Amino acid sequence: MFATTANASQLIDRNATGINLEINAKGEALITYRASGKVKHVLAWGAVNAIAPTRARPQIAFKLDYAGGWGKYHTDYWKTFTGSCGAYDGPALAWSVKTCQAGDGSYWSLQAWQRMLPNYGVAATPAQSVWELRLSHWTGALPVLTISTDWAWHQWDHLFGTFTYDGSPVFGFKSTPGGNPLDTFGRNVYVDTFDSSYGTGWHRENSFLTHTGTGVFCYSFNPHGAHPAGKGAKYRATVEGPGVTPDVMWQGVTPGTYDKTTDLAANDEITQLGDKTCRAN
Repeated sequence: MFATTANASQLIDRNATGINLEINAKGEALITYRASGKVKHVLAWGAVNAIAPTRARPQIAFKLDYAGGWGKYHTDYWKTFTGSCGAYDGPALAWSVKTCQAGDGSYWSLQAWQRMLPNYGVAATPAQSVWELRLSHWTGALPVLTISTDWAWHQWDHLFGTFTYDGSPVFGFKSTPGGNPLDTFGRNVYVDTFDSSYGTGWHRENSFLTHTGTGVFCYSFNPHGAHPAGKGAKYRATVEGPGVTPDVMWQGVTPGTYDKTTDLAANDEITQLGDKTCRAN
């Protein structure tokens, strides 16, 4: 029972509990957990890090065997799997559930977060509120999500920034009109707002693609249709890592009361990003 997808720190399952991760000397990972009332064993292998966006080939992806190795070895491989989870000594990870260092020095991680929440603080259905369990495998530095804050049109809180990996921008080439990636490279930035007009605590504000060619993005917390402005006391943004690298998260506070000098400096930063879609205002 194989599954191969190429959609970032790879989705393993939803609403998993009792999660365990082991790595063996062959570069395989065994994920054991409970979901939908069953204990599951998933074998993963065959991918590390990510490649820069290209039209020539798909992004890197794991091979996944949801039969615990039966599909690969035609035995109950999970029963004899010999692995361990070495102590993690890398940079801190957001949404971490289990992170290991393998014998070859590479890192494996399981993260879980609510990617599917609806925009503008709308109450989530059970399908939208699931916690996605995601697997990554990498060496070296993490993807870099850089975000700054200022004001749009001198009044609305505004985020702008870049998403890069290994010195290159992260972006896709095709997407739906609604902003869903149609290739294995596109990435959405998922923004949450805290203690806003949507209520206390964290609520999903919106999600949007990094821009093709630049990895740049920008977003204004103005009213959207019948939805009020989602201005909060603080903000966070999560994005799936390219290839099979980890998902990363940024968190920061509101820019506060409008200040012309600060805004002009931020406008200069936006201009220097060189992205025609994100213009200083």
